[in-house]
Amino acid sequence: MTKVILVRHGQTQWNLDMKYQGHCDIELTEKGVEQAMLAAQRLAGENISALYASDLSRALKTAECIGAKHNLPVTAVPELREINFGEWEGLTFESINSQSKDERSKLFTHPDEIIIPGGETFRQVKERAINAITKLVAQHPDQTIVIVSHGATIRTVLCAVLNIHLNHLWKIKQDNTAINVLEYYDENVMVSLVNDAQHLNGTLL
Repeated sequence: MTKVILVRHGQTQWNLDMKYQGHCDIELTEKGVEQAMLAAQRLAGENISALYASDLSRALKTAECIGAKHNLPVTAVPELREINFGEWEGLTFESINSQSKDERSKLFTHPDEIIIPGGETFRQVKERAINAITKLVAQHPDQTIVIVSHGATIRTVLCAVLNIHLNHLWKIKQDNTAINVLEYYDENVMVSLVNDAQHLNGTLL
């Protein structure tokens, strides 16, 4: 069995400002670094063989905090990036709502049907992320690996593994530095943990 520990990055200022960040390279806040360190403490007892992350700094820094506990380098994988929000990147939820109310509404009610101006579809995100993870799993038979990615990307992966329609992806919560666990048994995949962020309130299970 290959165990994949899928982690969302820590907090950024744009998370606080409710801005779409997508492919914009926004760094962690001080609190985001603290969250990453708490996630690293949570995972300190895991026998991790390799560590991968999106090539955006908020994911890389989170992964580096985890890697420091295991003396492991981080390998950047661009396919693990957040969805490209195109023309919406850097804009707040409120400003998008005022300019493109119908499209923003569809983003949350029918995300599988939306085409973000200048950006990606959620199907494209799911395909690139799942393909990347499948390749990494093949490289690490019977090992445990950590993958640090982004909220929407992780949601699409969980939808793919659980065979959930992408229109339901926002029903899956992903807090900053949330831990998710996928277990790969040959052709079968089991989800054994979703959105575990107990480390942020000092509760380590």
